[in-house]
Parts: sequence; C-alpha cells; structure tokens
Amino acid sequence: MKNQLRHVLACAVVSALSAFPVLAAENAPKAPTPPAKASVAPADESQQDRMRRCSVTAKEKELKGDERRAFMSSCLKR
Repeated sequence: MKNQLRHVLACAVVSALSAFPVLAAENAPKAPTPPAKASVAPADESQQDRMRRCSVTAKEKELKGDERRAFMSSCLKR
C-alpha cells in the first residue's frame, strides 16, 4: 500500500514539474517594442535619408500606386 501511494505521489510530482515550463512560457512578459520613429524631418537630413523615412511611412500606411506616388512627392518636398 505504501509503495502504491509513493508511486502515485511521485507521478503527481513529476507531472506538476513538467507543467511549469508551459505555464512560464504562457505568462512570460513580452519584449517591449521599440518606439516608432518620428515622421518630422530634421533640417540636416540628406535626400537619401528623407527617401528612406518617407518610404517607411508609406509602407506603414500601406499606400500603393498613385496614392504612394502622391505621398512620396509631398513627403520629399518637406
């Protein structure tokens, strides 16, 4: 009888310990997201930097075709 109780208790302990990694993964804190880049153009920004910044912004806004061309044109003039 004691051996059966020990066996059941050992199985319960092993089961409980094997569940901890799963529980820890579910409750793990998420990595913080980096802050979004400001869309305001600095005064000393090069043409290439402006192009990159405007392109990223257009991509975030999911612009395509004529809308993207119009946005890029106005963004690069700033």
